[in-house]
Amino acid sequence: MLKTQGRRGEVAVATHSDVPDRFSAGMRLWALGEDGTRREVQIEELWPHQRALVLKFAGVDSISDAEMLVGCELQVPRTQRARLESGWTYVSDLVGCVVLDGDREIGAVKDVQFGAGEAPLLIVGGDKKYEIPFAEAYLKNVDLEHRRIVMELPEGLLEVNAPLTAEEKKRQQR
Repeated sequence: MLKTQGRRGEVAVATHSDVPDRFSAGMRLWALGEDGTRREVQIEELWPHQRALVLKFAGVDSISDAEMLVGCELQVPRTQRARLESGWTYVSDLVGCVVLDGDREIGAVKDVQFGAGEAPLLIVGGDKKYEIPFAEAYLKNVDLEHRRIVMELPEGLLEVNAPLTAEEKKRQQR
């Protein structure tokens, strides 16, 4: 959730759903805090505002109540998920999958971030941390049953956003 919106406990949220009218009054969701805690919330009212959606949750009736939700990720319970067309994947299902560049294992998806470009970024951690665009052009296969994402990455992509070596850090500090 992006920020508080209004005086009655409303919050502005960015949605990452391609499902029209995904949210509705009475719908129950999970608010996942940055610290990993979860809280069930129920939508009381909702309306579009600029490029966001404003949600009013039951029992969240003041700005200070709403501030507790800022930074949380809203999650739709699995039982309420819309069926996806073949070839589509829920972002939350990608976390924990192992990413391979051809046969070479890069690491497991730790997070997925939006807003850095057209494609979401897979935050992949192993010995090193990488930001890999989840772009159709690089994607060869997503096997959720076996928790594997096979990609064909352009040469040099992993080196571009690889963590700095100890020597590179020393040079930066000079």
